Amino acid sequence: MVSPSALYNHLKEAEPFFLLAGPNVIESEGHVLKMARQIKSVTEKLGLQLVFKSSFDKANRTSAKSFRGPGLEEGLKILERVKTTFDLPIVTDVHEAYQVMVNSAEKVRLAGNPNVMVCERGTMFGYNDLIVDPRNIEWLRDAHCPVVADVTHSLQQPAGRKLEGGGVASGGLRELIPCIARTCVAVGVDGIFMEVHDNPLEAPVDGPTQWPLQNLEELLEELMAIARVTKGKQKFKINLTPVDEKF
Repeated sequence: MVSPSALYNHLKEAEPFFLLAGPNVIESEGHVLKMARQIKSVTEKLGLQLVFKSSFDKANRTSAKSFRGPGLEEGLKILERVKTTFDLPIVTDVHEAYQVMVNSAEKVRLAGNPNVMVCERGTMFGYNDLIVDPRNIEWLRDAHCPVVADVTHSLQQPAGRKLEGGGVASGGLRELIPCIARTCVAVGVDGIFMEVHDNPLEAPVDGPTQWPLQNLEELLEELMAIARVTKGKQKFKINLTPVDEKF
């Protein structure tokens, strides 16, 4: 396995983009190993760089009744098995202050870590909806690091779904994942973040915004085709010179 810095540089150079993908949360060791194997099979076929993603603890759930995962210690052991079994880099997320210090990209760099990425994942609009503004992708480039688009969390409807027996959970607009993904790739992102599940209707967390494994290859093929023809990563040169009569 390559060093973090070497991996970071490899991802920066990845064409047409790199992929961060996996189930929202670790449901079991067997399930996460199965998902890693199946997703890697798809990305290897397409020639995409994969970073496997899954959470060890969903501590930020709206409802106390929601599934949280195996926790920090056991969850990291499982992710280590994924890493060594399939030779995959791993990304996970944190939810509580004791797990990590949260800072901006520049503060992370000043602390001595130059391997920074920024991610667009929607902006709250009202109480139960997120909106993706493509302008943010352009502005995020000012951080001078790879820009990632989270095309699944950005379609959540937080606390928008009532649970049987009480409580609420996040709803979502899975059918619009292709729309948001196409838009972000056309604008020109360096990476795509996508939660993927082999049985989304039975997923214990964020099922409405997990993309079906059955459709992963088809969607990625389309996104790769868009990425290869777009000039979204290039700054458009706007000519404000007055137009004369010879135009």
